Amino acid sequence: MMRNKLKVAALLAGALLVNGAYAEAEEGFWGWLINFERTKEVKPVTDKLYQEECGECHFAYQPGLLPAKSWEKLLNAEALRDHFGDNAEMDKDTLRAIHDYAVENSADKSWYKRSRKIAAATAEGAAPLRITGLRYIERKHRDIPEKMVKGNKGVKSLSYCDKCHTQASKGVFDTDTVAIPNYPNRD
Repeated sequence: MMRNKLKVAALLAGALLVNGAYAEAEEGFWGWLINFERTKEVKPVTDKLYQEECGECHFAYQPGLLPAKSWEKLLNAEALRDHFGDNAEMDKDTLRAIHDYAVENSADKSWYKRSRKIAAATAEGAAPLRITGLRYIERKHRDIPEKMVKGNKGVKSLSYCDKCHTQASKGVFDTDTVAIPNYPNRD
């Protein structure tokens, strides 16, 4: 009996050590170990340059909402010349810093639960370019009537995450933090 307990303890210790390298990339091993929010949501944006440059025109989407292959396609000089109809060009050093931050914190490199779900759903196939086009995101929003989004001047599109998700900037997208503008009693 004691031998089995030692095996289990050794396996748990081994798992913590192996995952420690991944956890260190998030926020430090001990912070990762006791951070219960990590188990649920998406890592908030922590890079000031990324927040300023991307947030100047739209909600600064957390890199954990797309896989690295998507950020690679989105964050290069050619792609930014026509960034969803707008010119979002930036200098080479700024682009490199933003690119690196997004790729390093992408869904497939994160241990946050929602990011892991996105990574699993996008592992195969072409790199998605729109967060709103992800099957996972579409599924989460499928029961919301179009009039509450596209027909709502306070929202306009699912791409304005922060219009309804009141804690989106913190990486929290739970349904209990949703408040759809102009529809106070959604249920």
